[in-house]
Amino acid sequence: MERLIIRGGNQLHGEVSCSGAKNSGLPILAATILLDTPAKIGNLPHLQDITTMLELLNSMGASINFDESGYIEIDASNILLPEARYELVKTMRASILVMGPLVAKYGKAKISQPGGCNIGTRPIDFHLDGLEKMGAKIKSDSKYIYLDAGKLNPIDFNFPKISVTGTENLMMAAAIVEGKTILRNCAKEPEVVELANFLNNCGANIIGAGESTIEINGRASLKSTEWEVLFDRIEAGTYMVAGAITNGHVKINKIKPETIQIISSKLIEMGAIVESGGDWVEVDATTADLISKDISTEPFPGFPTDMQAQFMALNAISNGHSIIEETVFENRFQHVDELKKMGADISLEKNKASIKGVSNLFGAIVSASDLRASASLVLAGLVGKNRTQIEDIYHIDRGYECIEEKLTKLGAEIFREPAEY
Repeated sequence: MERLIIRGGNQLHGEVSCSGAKNSGLPILAATILLDTPAKIGNLPHLQDITTMLELLNSMGASINFDESGYIEIDASNILLPEARYELVKTMRASILVMGPLVAKYGKAKISQPGGCNIGTRPIDFHLDGLEKMGAKIKSDSKYIYLDAGKLNPIDFNFPKISVTGTENLMMAAAIVEGKTILRNCAKEPEVVELANFLNNCGANIIGAGESTIEINGRASLKSTEWEVLFDRIEAGTYMVAGAITNGHVKINKIKPETIQIISSKLIEMGAIVESGGDWVEVDATTADLISKDISTEPFPGFPTDMQAQFMALNAISNGHSIIEETVFENRFQHVDELKKMGADISLEKNKASIKGVSNLFGAIVSASDLRASASLVLAGLVGKNRTQIEDIYHIDRGYECIEEKLTKLGAEIFREPAEY
């Protein structure tokens, strides 16, 4: 186990490049199960969840090869064991993404119950309901979900609630189910669009990704392709907040500014200067007297729940009073008590956090409860007086590639050390 040590107080200045998005890379890796020939995937971030997904594919019989250019070639055309083992994926919710591809191509699957961050109930009922309507027979126990289907059929399915992984799972399954499948009330996230684009590049016929209704005209088989994974918009947003919270001036490269417009807009509302170009965004808060602003999380294109914790840290040291309402997950305020240890003035009532800005935070020993909570603690540590010690940073490593190296490049004093228990 390791911990992060941060000595706060440095203004951040400079440029960093955004890594590939794990939330794009994971479903694309799962989708390689559908292909009859190898695919080459580039710009995959070096993160624990990506490593786990590759190990999972390999454990099922896929061949994984790394080339000198940084691409990973995956040949999942001959899966021998359509099983996502518990010991491999108990900490990674994205394991559920192999379910649709496996049952669609091989007619059966044994999938570990999903793990990951403890941020609230994230039911997979929608995935299962959709696959059951397609013809799969489903059983489950405390550890595994068992699916069996001779052949899946096209469906017209309405998601009772918007679900990113649900949309992705059923879209992947339907890609090789001959006939027309219509999915309604779909997630509109850029990562969903990216998965559809990847599948279409492999020969699928998916129309409407990024809209509420997606039409999939299934194909008997899909071919190989070479693909670059989309940039991580949440990583980009986190570094944007890092620039703002330290009254710094930070430029993030290798992004698509249009997909983070709501983050840019909120920072502008708070008093920062935000400019963008074709593949970059720049945040200048060197002369800003930041004002806290209310936030309510929503599915894309609304304010992302994955940026809620980071903006809570920013509101905690901004002028005024703000309310953050979490509407996506019911247990995503676990960072509040840790921020309060650092001097933040926050009170909770159900799914709303009331934040009164303070002049500064101070270092403390805190613990990361989930991925985005850990990011908020890093941000608070960047401005906290003296020394901040963050425990349980394995959550950070699930979603941020080389976070201490990138922040050090911007002028932060942050390093990793072994934790002693």
